Order: sequence, then structure tokens, then C-alpha cells
Amino acid sequence: MKLSFFISIGIFSLSFFINNSYSATKLYYPSDSSNNGKKYLNNSIFIQIFKEERVLELYTKNEKGLFSLFKSYPICNFSGGLGPKKREGDLKSTEGFYRITRSQLKPDSKYYRACNLGCPNKYDQAHGYTGACLMVHGGCKSIDCYAMTDSYINEIYRYVENALQNGQYEIQVNIYPFKMTSNNMNRHRNSRYYTFWRQQQPAYEYFTKTSRLPVINIQQGQYLVNKFTNHQSSPATADERGFVE
Repeated sequence: MKLSFFISIGIFSLSFFINNSYSATKLYYPSDSSNNGKKYLNNSIFIQIFKEERVLELYTKNEKGLFSLFKSYPICNFSGGLGPKKREGDLKSTEGFYRITRSQLKPDSKYYRACNLGCPNKYDQAHGYTGACLMVHGGCKSIDCYAMTDSYINEIYRYVENALQNGQYEIQVNIYPFKMTSNNMNRHRNSRYYTFWRQQQPAYEYFTKTSRLPVINIQQGQYLVNKFTNHQSSPATADERGFVE
């Protein structure tokens, strides 16, 4: 009787461990397993990152073409405080407008899973900024990257991968120093990065007001938000790409 009992407990424990653990070959999503999470799994998505608030926000697109906040993830770690990354080895996490394509997914990252942000972008290149392999990844150790912990990057990676596999060409990732409200901008008005942040603020404000993606141009080394030539789409008709270069 006792032997049978302990064997049963052992089998149960082993089964529980197998079904509730994750490895590099099997994704495990501890907090988005609800029907609500599955409902939005293949939707187009958008990501915003805020350094000061230490949060990554993941948005999903509805049938009306509007994005709503699906989930906020606390950032475990990033490097170097506020301001853009300017050179390789400066130990600073980047700010600006980036995008993730399928080729930038790293399922075999040494930090468990990772999404390469595509840094330096054309703005960075125009200013001579350097730095490569800047990621949103697992773990809690940051060397220029945004470390989200393994469990959170599991969820984020799953939504990114599924969106890209289901027709979204690329995922826009807007990285800000803080929520760019008028009060916060005024609070940081004496920062040496203020001019750069003024270029970012219109994108933050546009998305906050409309729930649509801002379209980002990079011209003459400057970010331009929703400024179009005759052959370009307006914000109301722009697709998820969000960039015109």
C-alpha cells in the first residue's frame, strides 16, 4: 500500500515537472494561457519600451485597425540610463524607432530567446553611431540590451513570432526614455538629449491620441513623424511597417 502510494506520488511529480517546465526547444507561456491570450496570438502587434518606467508594452491590432494595450511587462534590466546609444561598448541601451523582422528572431540565444532590434538604424548610421546585436532577450543581465527574464521573453517572443508568421511584415518597436507627456518633457528640459527627444515626442503623442502607428521617416539625419511626400501613405492608411526611408 505504502509502496503503491509513493510510486503514484512520484509519477504525479514527474508528470507535473514535465508539463510545467520549459527549455530551449519548447516554449512555455505561464501567464498568457487564458482564452484571451490565445484570441490575440496571431494578431498584428506593436511594442513600446519606456526606460524610466522600466516597462515594455505589447499592443495588439483589432479589426478596426486600432491598437490596444494587451499586456505590460516589467523590464528586469537595461544599461546606461536615459539617452540614445552612440557607440559600441558605451554600455547604453538604445532609444529610437526600430523594427523586428523574421530574420531578427533568435530562438537559440544564449539569453534563452531574443529579438534583435536592428540597431543601428538609418538615423543611428547618419550620426555615426555604432553598436550591433542589441536585443530584447531573456535573463536579467543587460549589456546594452533589454533583459526581460526568461518567462516574460517567452510570452513576448511567442507573440512576435506568430505575428510575423501570420502576415505582419515587420514589428515596429518604439523605445522612449519615458512616457513623453508635456510634464515629463518639461521635467527633462535641461537634458543634453532634449533635442533628440523632441523628435520622438510626436510619435508618442500620435499613437496615444489615435491608437494608430505613427509613420517614421528618417531624412537628413532626423526623425520625421507622419510627414509625407505625394507617393506615401497617410497615417490612416499606413500598414504595420510604420517606416518610410
